[in-house]
Amino acid sequence: MTHEDREPRTGPVLAVFAHPDDMEIAGGGTLTKWAEAGREVHLLVLTNGDRGSQEPGLDRAELARTRLRETETAGEAMGLASVRVGAIPDGELENTAEIREPVVRRIREVRAETVVSLDPTAVFFENRYYNHSDHRTAGWVALDACFPGSGNPHFFAEQLHEGLGTQDVQDIWLGWTNEPNHQEDITGFLPRKIDALARHESQLSEGIRFFEEFLRRDATGAGAKIGVEHAEEFRVLDLS
Repeated sequence: MTHEDREPRTGPVLAVFAHPDDMEIAGGGTLTKWAEAGREVHLLVLTNGDRGSQEPGLDRAELARTRLRETETAGEAMGLASVRVGAIPDGELENTAEIREPVVRRIREVRAETVVSLDPTAVFFENRYYNHSDHRTAGWVALDACFPGSGNPHFFAEQLHEGLGTQDVQDIWLGWTNEPNHQEDITGFLPRKIDALARHESQLSEGIRFFEEFLRRDATGAGAKIGVEHAEEFRVLDLS
């Protein structure tokens, strides 16, 4: 049985992304759709986004506080069950046990059935862009936190002593991928995806019109592959 043949999952979701606003761009329509359908969707952002500006004199601590507020506001607009933003400085994310520990903890806390992140193997996009190291690292952190992580009692065993149980993640959805194997229909949810992204006002130096145009173009292209108006593409790994 393939992923497409299975009944849609209904259990909790944990979205693990590098920066504030990554989630909205990569999977905001899908996560909003799932939340609307009654799934618990939780967001864990690994860095505080404190270098998300080209202004030399900007106070990084103040920018981090701004981006936290923006992320919380966007999460409310999407109907997310929870939003957490880490304290790691932008650009300094590493795939270490210290970084994976809170991700494994959150998977176990929310009993995540599905984890959503970024495809860490996507490095080059045509000849015009290569992926931010934090994006790639966030994907590896998420994957390694799922396996061999959250389901194995010998990884971060202290969490079990605190009362948490192991949690087997059933599927992983990786956005921003060069190897999509699934298009998720988000028809009707693109406006909410764009609205959530617009809440990140500190990042919209060119205005929401620029982002709306490329998000709509990508969603239309992905939708055409499955005969719907709008879709988001993922590399889906079925671990069940």
